Amino acid sequence: MKFSKWSGCGNDFIIVMEPEAKKINAVRMCDRRNGIGADGVVILKHLKDNDFAMRIINSDNSEAGMCGNASRCAARFIYQRKLVPGTVFNLHTISRIVTAEVKIDGRVTVNMGVPKEFLGTIQLKADGHIFEAETVDMGNPHAVIFVYNMKNVNLEKWGPVLEHDPQFPDRCNIEFVEFLAPGKLRMRVWERGCGITAACGTGSCAALIAAQNRKLADHGAEIFLDGGSLFIRHDLLENIETPVFMTGDATEIFNGEL
Repeated sequence: MKFSKWSGCGNDFIIVMEPEAKKINAVRMCDRRNGIGADGVVILKHLKDNDFAMRIINSDNSEAGMCGNASRCAARFIYQRKLVPGTVFNLHTISRIVTAEVKIDGRVTVNMGVPKEFLGTIQLKADGHIFEAETVDMGNPHAVIFVYNMKNVNLEKWGPVLEHDPQFPDRCNIEFVEFLAPGKLRMRVWERGCGITAACGTGSCAALIAAQNRKLADHGAEIFLDGGSLFIRHDLLENIETPVFMTGDATEIFNGEL
């Protein structure tokens, strides 16, 4: 099975094409000691024209409904391999269709779709702490918690507890966000099915939406992650549902055959 490993702000993926991806063992493939090493496996299938089906298998073998960083990596993979002509590709995930455009500078902008209502503002508990979280649906569930100092966040300990909170029967992605300045947010993430990752595209979109709800951000922000930064834009128009746009890098690390 031929594969290519890609990274979007340190959030890394193994990309394979159907029909080669007949037997996927994401746990083994994503193992960083005994496998290729990644946060997940992306399976691409050409549908027609510039449309591709995209499945995202997390490192624990669960399937993600959507992934922003994987979308950028998939678009660059399609463009770099010249699988179809052009620079704009429609990626069909199990939760929504997103459109990705490869820019001249190599970065990729993805129309992530319209954010949806989830559970509103809720309370979460972990390790004796009570957190207030803004929940956002970006094709997958997110709970965004604002903090004054990211250094005080014990993500490794709190993340798995919050992911499995009873309010989330299908588990949830957890983001801790610190307001740095107007248009600048610091974020760390515990991803459902992966654990701590260097970046999360849908999580960054959810962070901006939550910041807008809290009046901490206007139309856009740069989100600073462990693995780099993403630019997120969401135009606020009265009585009109508008999509979120994410722009960031996507880099091929290596390719091989398994």
